[in-house]
Amino acid sequence: MRRHIPLLVEALTAIGLIATPFVVPHLGFAPDTVNQILTWGLFGIGFDLLYGYTGLLSFGQSAFFGTGGFVAAYLLTNNLMANVPLALLIGIVGAAVAGVAVGVIALRRTGIYFAMITVAIAETFFFLENSPLSAWTGGENGLPGVPTPTFHLFGLTWAVGTGWSMYWFLAACYFIGIVVALRIVRSPVGAILIAIRDNPLRARAVGHAIGLYKLAAFVVAAAYAGFAGGLLGVMQGFMPPDAFTFDTSGQLVMQTVIGGGATLFGPLLGAAVWLYLRDFLQAVVGLGAAWKLVLGLVFVLLVTFLRRGLIGGLVDAVALLRGRARPAEAEGDAPAISTEPPPLASIARRRRQDDAFTGPVLEARGLTKTYGGIAANRDIDFTVTAGELRAVIGPNGAGKSTFFKMLTCEVPPSAGTIRFHGRDITGLDVSRVCQMGLTKSYQVNQLFARQTVAQNVMVAALAERRGIFRLDLLRSIRSVRGLQAQVEQTLAMVGLAARAEVPVAELAYGEKRRLEIALALAASPSLLLLDEPLAGMSPRERVETVQLLKNIRRGRTLIVVEHDMDAVFELAERITVLHEGRKLAEGTPEEIQRNSFVQDAYLGGVAAE
Repeated sequence: MRRHIPLLVEALTAIGLIATPFVVPHLGFAPDTVNQILTWGLFGIGFDLLYGYTGLLSFGQSAFFGTGGFVAAYLLTNNLMANVPLALLIGIVGAAVAGVAVGVIALRRTGIYFAMITVAIAETFFFLENSPLSAWTGGENGLPGVPTPTFHLFGLTWAVGTGWSMYWFLAACYFIGIVVALRIVRSPVGAILIAIRDNPLRARAVGHAIGLYKLAAFVVAAAYAGFAGGLLGVMQGFMPPDAFTFDTSGQLVMQTVIGGGATLFGPLLGAAVWLYLRDFLQAVVGLGAAWKLVLGLVFVLLVTFLRRGLIGGLVDAVALLRGRARPAEAEGDAPAISTEPPPLASIARRRRQDDAFTGPVLEARGLTKTYGGIAANRDIDFTVTAGELRAVIGPNGAGKSTFFKMLTCEVPPSAGTIRFHGRDITGLDVSRVCQMGLTKSYQVNQLFARQTVAQNVMVAALAERRGIFRLDLLRSIRSVRGLQAQVEQTLAMVGLAARAEVPVAELAYGEKRRLEIALALAASPSLLLLDEPLAGMSPRERVETVQLLKNIRRGRTLIVVEHDMDAVFELAERITVLHEGRKLAEGTPEEIQRNSFVQDAYLGGVAAE
């Protein structure tokens, strides 16, 4: 495990900011250019949290950049407020409020539709600034006369001027912004945002309200944009109308990609490259307006050959030189599953209000799912008691996957009801059902592929420890009580403790299947549904996974969908057989083996009844 040095990044950032005025003039940077780099770098921190860490590509950040800037500038230029920092703070609040309003609308869609909505909203803000609100924003003229701050401390007065005097004020603001952002990415919320970026389906399935977390990231990014917009007006002494333009958003995206996403410092480096080349191409080369064409070609080359940006390319180069790029361990060397009782059983999980319920754990009545005129499941009754290991079998196309998705509330039934611990959960969101103690593993692995084994399990454990949604943005993830122990014991149970720091991409297939089960176990479910846990396994992996299932069933209720009949008859106490979307038979393994209808179904000759 890598050694953690507290505040190392913050200390290096402070040293770099202090040293900058003494170094960069020798590299050809003018103080005004450096000040612009800091402003764009601060603007980019929020965008990197949204895009790099959460995976939401927004082309509408100029809306919040302009909102925060014009709110602060209006207060200062109309003598409504003389305190510049306070005006900047109100601008941040204004941008955040706008972020809430826009996010509630835009986040109803994903992917390209989300991006296009943000473009449309940014254009709407630009229109409002130039027409209906021009009396407050100055329209095409902007707001001139934005004052610089003056600070009084211990009898001393510091009036911020231009040039390097302004630099120290902006450097202090940037340092505050980067410290807060570092706290966010190191918090439980930061870990969940990264999980949403990598696999939103699984982040939701382990019990996180991903819609609320996306909205939180969107509002934080809007607040950063508003802060940077306010600083732009203070730095220039003038709040320009082009703060609202699409070009502003596009420039931000390009700078972040050039520097490297999911780094926080990438936008600062990207802004330095962008602004330096702009000045060089215009002033030295004399390209005039054609500088954008050359800079566009530079952007294409960087994205083509350095897909993770300059910082990502540097990290990869250092790792290569240090010999960190090593092959994954051979599948045959993977740790075997222990035959001891599962360690997770001893973990004190969060008590749920249904823990004392004594009736059936799960009860479905008349469960039906239709897609148009096609019925995937029809009128299925299904009851599971506490501590039971129930198997669900059937030939391909029998409706097992759809049935499983209805039980876990991934898809709503067309008819029928589902009760879990006596509570009607029909139509509930899958994240809320997981919080109640019902979760599943997937037939096709749904992992957080860009993270380590331990980080995968940690995402699931966080939902169990913190609930469906909590905004502990500035809390260290290390301070979550019992989290580390739960992760370690879950990994020990599935035989992956020695692989905790290994990236998921380096795992063998059988190990990925075990990790898939570990993600479900980390939520401490009272009912665990396993969808074909033995699919695609070698004989050795099959034996080990069967032993794992025997271990984890102690003290838990399990429902397993599986095609491996030997494993089914070895593990299950009762078996439910589906055929053509209906329940064909139900009974003990011995009764199912003797059932002529089941035999015919697997041979393809059973009648509909």
